[in-house]
Amino acid sequence: MKTINNKLIMSFNPCYNPSEIGIDDNETLTVVEWIEKYRNRVKNKEDIIWLLCRNKFMSDHDLRLFAVWCAREVLKLVENPDKRSINSCDVAELFLNGKATQRELTAAWDAAMDATRNAAGNAAGDAVMDAAGDAAGDAAGAAWAAWAAAGNAARNAARNAASNAAWAAAGDAARAAVRTAQINQLLTYFK
Repeated sequence: MKTINNKLIMSFNPCYNPSEIGIDDNETLTVVEWIEKYRNRVKNKEDIIWLLCRNKFMSDHDLRLFAVWCAREVLKLVENPDKRSINSCDVAELFLNGKATQRELTAAWDAAMDATRNAAGNAAGDAVMDAAGDAAGDAAGAAWAAWAAAGNAARNAARNAASNAAWAAAGDAARAAVRTAQINQLLTYFK
């Protein structure tokens, strides 16, 4: 059972001391208990994602699956997403589960990057197309995360997908909902 306490959090060099927001310095909780107790005290929900998207808590495989999940969530925000972006998520997940080759993954990555370039080239100020391009890029990023080397690459890909993906197509209320969904999805890895 993986646990969290302030000493551990501080070892990751956060931008503030968790005790400043009322997190008990002497308490050690399981990941699920900690999130359930403190998720509403943490002002910036991205901090919870920052905390959990690391190899201390999740395997490289789970980090990459989370990155793919985030990319899929972004694609839900885009009207008529490019099929190449959707395919890159599908292939990334297949690759993670040993059902696609590296060649197939590379081809999906290349196609998603082409979708990004096409969307960017056609956008000309059109916000919907910008969002589609960002989503395609994030989907491509999820595919790349599945292929990238273990360790920091997986953690950073998951964190970047979680942190940046939905902002292209979401307002403040939608962003809060995205963070809540991301935290809920992360919780599934610990239950």
